[in-house]
Amino acid sequence: AEGLVSVQDAAAQLAAPLLIGTGLRPGARVLDACAAPGGKTAHLLELQPDLQLTALDADAQRLTRVQDTLNRLQQKATLKAADARQTATWWDGQPFDAILLDAPCSASGIVRRHPDVRWLRRPDDITALAQVQAQLLDTLWPLLAPGGRLVYATCSVFKAEGQAQHDAFLQRQPEAKSHAVTGITGHLLPLADNAVQPLPPLDGFFYALLTHP
Repeated sequence: AEGLVSVQDAAAQLAAPLLIGTGLRPGARVLDACAAPGGKTAHLLELQPDLQLTALDADAQRLTRVQDTLNRLQQKATLKAADARQTATWWDGQPFDAILLDAPCSASGIVRRHPDVRWLRRPDDITALAQVQAQLLDTLWPLLAPGGRLVYATCSVFKAEGQAQHDAFLQRQPEAKSHAVTGITGHLLPLADNAVQPLPPLDGFFYALLTHP
């Protein structure tokens, strides 16, 4: 009733610690590029409250959910309703120390919790979404400060939205460095609640950690 606890899937909880790593500089400028509904935004601030965090989302209505989450947890961030690809409408020209790109995707990794996804998606959706993901990566990469960190994430099990997207980006941006983190980066496949496994059930996700030279 007091709103002190947030519910988030185990796979989604990996995003914030992957971006922050051992800790960003005090007052680091951080962008959550597709922030709604705000779970990862709040998690970042819970891990490092001194961040100068900008939470961006193209859907102004969904952005209100981010503000509700921040209010509930008594956290503060700068919220902007804008398409991350249109930097002229929202960016102040100052580079970011870290960027979280939890990109729009097929949501194929959350089918175990939302079975309707398998009936709503069509093959051409993946192609269209992959194009948006590539555009977001190419747009946000130049906004990263030297030595900065970018986490690319999708709740998808499809390689076109994960590993293939990552590999194509590295071909376009050969100066970018990709870092493997055991148990986090790469494709995390969803696990059924009743499966015999050493880990708890989790959604399907893809994570990549990229650093700017």
